[in-house]
Amino acid sequence: MPSGDFQKIGVLGLGLIGGSMAQAAKEADCTVFGLDRDSQVMDKAGAIGIRPMTEEVLPQLDVLLTALYPGATLKEMERLAPHLSQSTLVIDLCGVKMAVVPGMEELSRRYGFPYLGGHPMAGKETRGWDFSQAGLFQGASMILTPGEGFDPALYDKAARFFLSLGFGRITRSNPRSHDRIIALTSQLAHVISCAYIQSPTAEDFSGFSAGSFQDMTRVARLNETMWTELFWDNREFLTQEIRGMAGRLEHYANLLETGDKEGLFDLLQDAREKKEKSDSILRGGKR
Repeated sequence: MPSGDFQKIGVLGLGLIGGSMAQAAKEADCTVFGLDRDSQVMDKAGAIGIRPMTEEVLPQLDVLLTALYPGATLKEMERLAPHLSQSTLVIDLCGVKMAVVPGMEELSRRYGFPYLGGHPMAGKETRGWDFSQAGLFQGASMILTPGEGFDPALYDKAARFFLSLGFGRITRSNPRSHDRIIALTSQLAHVISCAYIQSPTAEDFSGFSAGSFQDMTRVARLNETMWTELFWDNREFLTQEIRGMAGRLEHYANLLETGDKEGLFDLLQDAREKKEKSDSILRGGKR
């Protein structure tokens, strides 16, 4: 492994994210252990050299990555935490942080292991081990939310570990800021995609659609169980973003209804300029 900091990696949950993490860590020359409730998934993981993560293995881990839904993460960690070494770094990979971090920090204090919140900014509209891949995180951002007093040297080791898995950057945040921004950049996009495909007009799309229709509806092909939990856990910030979007759409409708063509032009120009600015930031330009 390029960084040499962590060798034995455990992954709890071998779905799209957990399975991809396990495969990426294996390609980085780590010894990888996995645990999933689906025996067929465990067989498939074993076939590529991912070993079963038994209770006997847990104290030997350098890192334990949890890749379950928020509620399941806390429930499973209650069960596994007593078996961990106080030197095992636990990193959750949940898509929300405020619903997970307090419970994980309490377990960390109770059992003495270090804990770090995380969220890999990568994914697909598909789910499960069969769609996981080692290259899923290439160039992606890995968000980390260290708590107060978290060991800076251990944070640096974690950052190097994720960079060795293919991530292009490490973004440091805190649970509240994470959830506030994710409500826009991830969750609202899924809400809009769902609302868009639910238009009655969408039933007549055949022969009338091009790339923009597919772009707008791609993430509506979601895992409703997971996204219901994520939306619900972040409902305060997500509701604010939905209300804001509704107001902006209403502004467009008002301009059209009142015949304000110049105002419509100005609004579209402003949107184009904001998109160009955001693209520049993604390419490494200045804010």
